[in-house]
Amino acid sequence: MQKENSKLAATFKSQDTEEWLDIHFTRPLGLMWANFFNRFDTHPNVVTILSIILGAAAGVLFYFEDFWLNACGVLLLVWANLYDSADGQLARMTGKKTRWGRILDGFAGDVWFFFIYAAICLRLQGQPMPGTDVNWGVWIWLLCAFAGFICHGKQCQLADYYRNIHLYFLKGESGSELDNFKKLRAELSSLSWKKDGVWMVFLYFYGNYTHSQEQMTPRFQHFKARLDEKYGRAVPQQLRDTFRAGSLPLMKYANILTFNTRAIVVYISVLIGQPWIYPLFEITVMNILFFYMRSRHERLSAACEAML
Repeated sequence: MQKENSKLAATFKSQDTEEWLDIHFTRPLGLMWANFFNRFDTHPNVVTILSIILGAAAGVLFYFEDFWLNACGVLLLVWANLYDSADGQLARMTGKKTRWGRILDGFAGDVWFFFIYAAICLRLQGQPMPGTDVNWGVWIWLLCAFAGFICHGKQCQLADYYRNIHLYFLKGESGSELDNFKKLRAELSSLSWKKDGVWMVFLYFYGNYTHSQEQMTPRFQHFKARLDEKYGRAVPQQLRDTFRAGSLPLMKYANILTFNTRAIVVYISVLIGQPWIYPLFEITVMNILFFYMRSRHERLSAACEAML
C-alpha cells in the first residue's frame, strides 16, 4: 500500500498544488489509466487527444433536454478529465514531457468548454428566460461568450500561471513550466515556416497565452525581473521559502478556478435542467475569486520585491 501511495505521489506536480478531489479521486484513477496506456507504449499526447474527443462528446450530450443523455455527458466529461490527469502522470512516469504536450493539454480544456458553452446556447436560445415569457435568443450567446471567452479564459490562464510560479519557487526552473513571452517570440522568429510550420502556429498562440498571463501580473513581472537581475537562477532559499509561504494559501483558489469546481456546477445545472446557472456562476462567483486571488498575489510579489 505504501509503495502504491509513493508511486501515486511521484506522479503529482507537487503536494502544494494538488487539491483534495484530485488527490483522492482523479489522480488515483488517472494513474490506473496511465499504467494501462504505458503497457501499450502510448504517447501522452495520444491520451490528450482522446480526452479532447471525450470532452467534446460530453458537450454535445448537454444539448439535449434528456436527463439520461445529460448524465451520460457527465460521465464522459469525468472520463475526459481522468484522461487529462493520466496524460500528465504518464509523461512524468515515462519522462515523455514535451512542450507540445503542455500546449495540447491546455488546448484540451478549451475544446471541452467550447462544446459545453455552444450546447448551452443552442439548448436555451429558443426557451424563455426564468420567470419571463421572453426567449433567451441572442442573449444566451452573449452571456456565454462573456462567461467563456473573457471570464473563464482569464481565470484559467491566471490559475495556471500562479501554479507554475509556485512550482518555480518550490522546485526551481526544472520543476516548473513558467514561460516568458519575449523568449517565446525570439524562438518563433528563429524558426522556418518550411521546416517548423505547424509548431510555429502553436508557438504563436502559446506566446499570446503567455503574454496575457504576464499582462495580468504586473507586480510579479517587476519582481521577477529584479530577481533575475540580482540572482539569476540562484534564488536564495530563504526568499524561495518566503514566497512559497505566501503563495501556498492561494493555491486553493487557483484550483477552484481550474476544472473541478466549474465542472461540478456544470453537472448540477445541466442535470436539473437549468444550464444558464453555469455561465452566471462563472461571471459572479468565479470572477470574485479571480480578482481576490490576483490582488493577494500582486501584494505578495510587491512584499517579496521589497526584500531584495
